[in-house]
Amino acid sequence: MYIYPAIDIKDGKCVRLVQGKNDQKTIYNHDPVKVALKWESMGASILHIVDLDGAFYGESNNIQIINDIIDAVSIPVQIGGGFRTLTKIDNFLRNTKVKRIILGTSAITQPQLLEKALDKHGDRIAVGIDTKKDRVAIQGWAEETEIDYIGFAKKLEAKGVITVICTDISKDGMLSGPNFQAIGKIVKETNLDIIASGGVSSLEDIKGLKEIGVKGVIIGKALYTGDIQLEAALEYEGE
Repeated sequence: MYIYPAIDIKDGKCVRLVQGKNDQKTIYNHDPVKVALKWESMGASILHIVDLDGAFYGESNNIQIINDIIDAVSIPVQIGGGFRTLTKIDNFLRNTKVKRIILGTSAITQPQLLEKALDKHGDRIAVGIDTKKDRVAIQGWAEETEIDYIGFAKKLEAKGVITVICTDISKDGMLSGPNFQAIGKIVKETNLDIIASGGVSSLEDIKGLKEIGVKGVIIGKALYTGDIQLEAALEYEGE
């Protein structure tokens, strides 16, 4: 199991949102590159980067900053937010330090893009399943669908997806603990590699998720508030 420190970027700054709400942001650092280097220096083995502007609007001015992070660190990264063309996916995956790209909205609205990306890049393509009351949300979590998250996960598995990032929107940024039930269900009912995200607020949460059988845990707000110390969280890495 891997620990993924999260770096969410909006308007060029490192921020955290509450339940994905665009108008509820806290700026934690004006230099995301410094944040990335900090997490690396503390022992992180991989980073989780989200381009929030890309997620909300499709277009983004954060591309250069993300490339600067990739250049600055020596550890791999996974990136999500606004990947809606094969060209953009290809451009990032040319860099060997980009372990995987995460498709969210486009995996639902452009199934042909997901298929082409999987054909070309295989397990370097992951899909983010963002849930609200067991239904999938898209467009930076702003739009809810009627798609059941387990059914969607099974379809992704059938298409050849290996890794899924599962986020409970109601938990994100709340420091209230993850949705163990929902995450446990997707681990149990699929053979996907599940990376859990949303609400992780303590070492006990990490321990519980590891026991469920997830392959990774994304930690966001709790690292920035100090509720979780990264060095302590990293003790849970490994099988």
